[in-house]
Amino acid sequence: MKKKKKLAMACSAVLLSAGMLAPTYDATVQADPNPVIMKKPPVSGFISHDELSRKLNQIEKSSQGNVEVEVAGHSNQGREVYKATIGSGDKVVLIQSEIHGNEKVGTKALLKMIKKIGTNNSPEMRQLREELTIVAMPMINPDATELNRRGTEMTWDEVTTAFPQLENAEPSWNYYTYKNEYWDYESNPGFDMNRDFNPDLDYTPQPEDFPGSSSEPGWYITPEAQTVRDVYKDLQDQFGTVDVFIDLHHQGEYVIEGTDKPVTFSLSGVFVPHPNTEEGEKYSEYADQYNVDYSKQLNVAAYDALQQMGNSPFGNISLYPQDLDLPGTALGSFALNGSGTVLFEITGQTQDFGQKKMGQLRKAVETGVYGILNGVATGEVDDLDAGRYDDIPLTER
Repeated sequence: MKKKKKLAMACSAVLLSAGMLAPTYDATVQADPNPVIMKKPPVSGFISHDELSRKLNQIEKSSQGNVEVEVAGHSNQGREVYKATIGSGDKVVLIQSEIHGNEKVGTKALLKMIKKIGTNNSPEMRQLREELTIVAMPMINPDATELNRRGTEMTWDEVTTAFPQLENAEPSWNYYTYKNEYWDYESNPGFDMNRDFNPDLDYTPQPEDFPGSSSEPGWYITPEAQTVRDVYKDLQDQFGTVDVFIDLHHQGEYVIEGTDKPVTFSLSGVFVPHPNTEEGEKYSEYADQYNVDYSKQLNVAAYDALQQMGNSPFGNISLYPQDLDLPGTALGSFALNGSGTVLFEITGQTQDFGQKKMGQLRKAVETGVYGILNGVATGEVDDLDAGRYDDIPLTER
């Protein structure tokens, strides 16, 4: 039986997806010699960091003790990274959003869900609070949020100040220093923090591991990734296992394979080769705890919840590409640590999509996540056929 310790309360509160012009893997981005700064679509309908702080504080006060808001850590620029804890059950669900600051729909959805689960006394919401401990981190990269861009706001010099052993190391491959019509990382560098995770949760940066690559683990060099890692480790200490990890992202605009139906979002539960295969042998130390079938069951639960919406855009859910080896993502690292993992890749990033269809996309995310939460709370997810995961239609890319 897992034991839950009382969480202390503080007063304050390509992923996998590729930016349309940002590097997803190891590709070098060439700067336009004469870049034209474009006028980006409006994003005022989304949540700013200041607004998030106010709303989380309001939710905590109105929840009658059901929601505990804490400052889990701080960004490189000193902004709070919040976590909200709801429920007291033995099954642990960690949900994060906005690891990339131009991927904002998940934050809007997650904030609304925190409020509903924490303040609504319907039988369904009470069951979630009784059976689950839900830890929501609705904005884990607030510096990028304020800049409406993918990468953090951090220089390599700041990394070497924090980790002097890296003084003579080459900057990591995910360090952005390019400039184009969307972003100016040349004068304001940063990192794709979604490649800064490592399945060894106690790893400290070593110079021989740089610059690394997308198919190798990350380093926990950004304070934001360190914060998420620390929250995950703390939950492990309290409960033994983080049962479920959900990561809310955005991607480009695609269609369901073989159709002209625009994808609402893509799902995935596979981010590294299985440790028991030849391709995944490098992860063999994690083989006993890796549970890809449970990840697939969780994804099926989300998919089924969306299909119940009927023949509508909410039903246009696809499977993200599966031939991946991404141990530097939070999803890859936490899957190897035994968590069932689910990726949501919502259509359209803010530089080209703005807040278009924000309401529809937010509702789709909420529906899928509630499908997972309800399935875990009732235990029904354990009875789902993991093989149905492969029946989810692919994305045409």
